[in-house]
Amino acid sequence: MPQNNNNHPRRPFIALRGVEKSFGPKPVLRGVDLEVMEGETVVVLGGSGEGKSVLLRHINGLERPDAGEVLVGGKRLNALSEDELFPVRRDVAMVFQLGALFDSLSVFGNVSYPIREHGERDEARIRRRVHEVLEMVELHDDVAELFPAELSGGMKKRVALARALALEPKAVLYDEPTTGLDPLVTHKINQMIRGLQTRLGFTSVVVTHDLKSAFMVGDRFALLDQGRIRFSGTADEVRTTGDELMREFVATAL
Repeated sequence: MPQNNNNHPRRPFIALRGVEKSFGPKPVLRGVDLEVMEGETVVVLGGSGEGKSVLLRHINGLERPDAGEVLVGGKRLNALSEDELFPVRRDVAMVFQLGALFDSLSVFGNVSYPIREHGERDEARIRRRVHEVLEMVELHDDVAELFPAELSGGMKKRVALARALALEPKAVLYDEPTTGLDPLVTHKINQMIRGLQTRLGFTSVVVTHDLKSAFMVGDRFALLDQGRIRFSGTADEVRTTGDELMREFVATAL
């Protein structure tokens, strides 16, 4: 189990226990068990259509389980109302696969959006925080007035990450954060994800099918197969596992 600086065992900040989810007649999650410790980055691997994004969306209440339970910071999300989920979503930010930026808002408007949504009205404070998080993702203030259509793919990802960090979350969820990026930009985004997690100490869950990216950002790895976590382990355990599917996944990806 990961240890913190005081050598006390970390507690799970995120826990999924027996989570099941179907859409119509199609079962997607069939009893997922997963724990993510405080300050840890867990990468969820798996093929297309295995339910990785569905799993991720359960962690901030965008999906509700048909069975099982989801706990974040010790709080059970299953029966919470939208109003009760509001503080959870402040603590658990999400970086969506395609960025999900608002096309009609500038970079400043996109990054400041969650700050305003959660009640801040002081314009000086808002501007200061937007400047801070843009700096964290290595974007200058002159980008703030640009619109998403004027940004490269890598810049859009960084703006989405800045928006996720705006409220100082305790956890950040990433849904395929490097999809559609060239190898150099992918490497840069992965370095940024890892560097921010190390610097700020938040808990992370990264969904990806890219094992090279996974090894750059992850502390621990979970393989989703047929609706269940088939394998969970460290990078060394991934490389030396006897699990046939995990070995095949590694061989194909690398």
